[in-house]
Amino acid sequence: MFQFANPYYFFLLPSLGLAGWLVWRRRIRAGLVFSATHALPTQRPTWRVRVAQLLPGLYLVAMLLTIIALARPQTVLSHNRRSADVIALEMVVDISGSMQALDLSERTPTGPKYRTRLEAVKETFAAFVTRRPDDLIGLVTFGGYAITRVPLTTDHGALQHVLGGVEVPREVYVEGQLVNREEFMTAIGDGLAMGCARLRDSDPVSRVIVLLSDGESNTGVITPEAGIQIARELDITVYTIGIGTPGVSQAPVRTKDIFGRETIGRIQVSLDETLLRQIATETEGQYFNVRDPRGLDAALADIDELETTKIERDIYSHYNELFPWFLLPALALFVAATSLNMLAAKRLI
Repeated sequence: MFQFANPYYFFLLPSLGLAGWLVWRRRIRAGLVFSATHALPTQRPTWRVRVAQLLPGLYLVAMLLTIIALARPQTVLSHNRRSADVIALEMVVDISGSMQALDLSERTPTGPKYRTRLEAVKETFAAFVTRRPDDLIGLVTFGGYAITRVPLTTDHGALQHVLGGVEVPREVYVEGQLVNREEFMTAIGDGLAMGCARLRDSDPVSRVIVLLSDGESNTGVITPEAGIQIARELDITVYTIGIGTPGVSQAPVRTKDIFGRETIGRIQVSLDETLLRQIATETEGQYFNVRDPRGLDAALADIDELETTKIERDIYSHYNELFPWFLLPALALFVAATSLNMLAAKRLI
C-alpha cells in the first residue's frame, strides 16, 4: 500500500504554481513592429542566454521534488488489524521529599539492599507495564505541583525510559536557605486532576488511575475533594496505594561522610490513609496499604485483573521510505542550477 506520511506539505504546491506563473510572466517582453525582419542581423543565442532560460525551470522542478520528499512517500510493507483487550491507565506517582525514605529496603544475605520508596515503586511499576503490553498507559508525577511525564501511549519502551529518569527533586540552597521547599510538598489534588485530564478523551471505556502516595496533601491549586469530583464526573476509577509506614524512617541526608558518600539519617514521615481511602471509595476503586516490598507487588497484581475493553487496532510494522528518490534529485538540481548560475551570471541566485 502506497501512502504519504506527511501529505499536508502539498499545501505548498499553490505557492509553487504561483512562483512558476510569475517566472513565465516575467519572460513576456514588449516589442516593436518591424516589417523587414530579414534585414536584422542573424545571431544565435549564446550559451549564457540558453543557461539563463533553463535556470528557472531547474529551480522549480527542484522545489517540486523537495515538496514531494517532505510529504514522505512510503510503501507499507506489512499492515494488519488485531483486537486487544485494553484499559486506559494513568499512573500518578508521588515524588515528594518523603519518597526518599528507605523503609522499603530489602534484607539480603550480604546485608541490607537500600532503596528508596520511589525506587521500589519504579521497579514494581516497570514490571507491571511489562505485563500489560496492549494497554494505553501514561505517567503523571506530583510533588508540590503535577507534571505529565508521558501521555497515554502504547510505546512502553519510551514510557519505561522516562520512568527510569524520574527522581525526587534535589534540594537547592541559597545562602543556607532551602529555596525549592514547595517541590518537596504533596499536592494530591493536583496530581489526581492532572491524571483525569489525561484520561478524558481516551478511547477505551475502562479508564483507571493508580495513585501512589506516601504523604498528606499539604499544598496544591486543586483540593483532593475537587479532584474526586472531577474523577466521578468523568467516570474514572481511582485505585490508591499508600506507601510505607508513618513515623520515623531512615533516608539519605544532605551531609556526606569524609569520603564524599551519602549518609543515612532519619526523617519524620506521615500517611493520610483516610484521604486515600476516601478517594478510592468515592470513585468505586480500592485502597491498598503497602508496608513492605511484596505488598506493592500484590496491590498491582490485583489492579492487573481490571475489566478491559476490546478495541480494534491498526498495526503498521514496516515501511519502505521512498523520499530519497525525490530528495536526492532535488539536491542535485539545486546544486546544478546554482553552479550554472554562478558560471553564467557570476552570482549565486
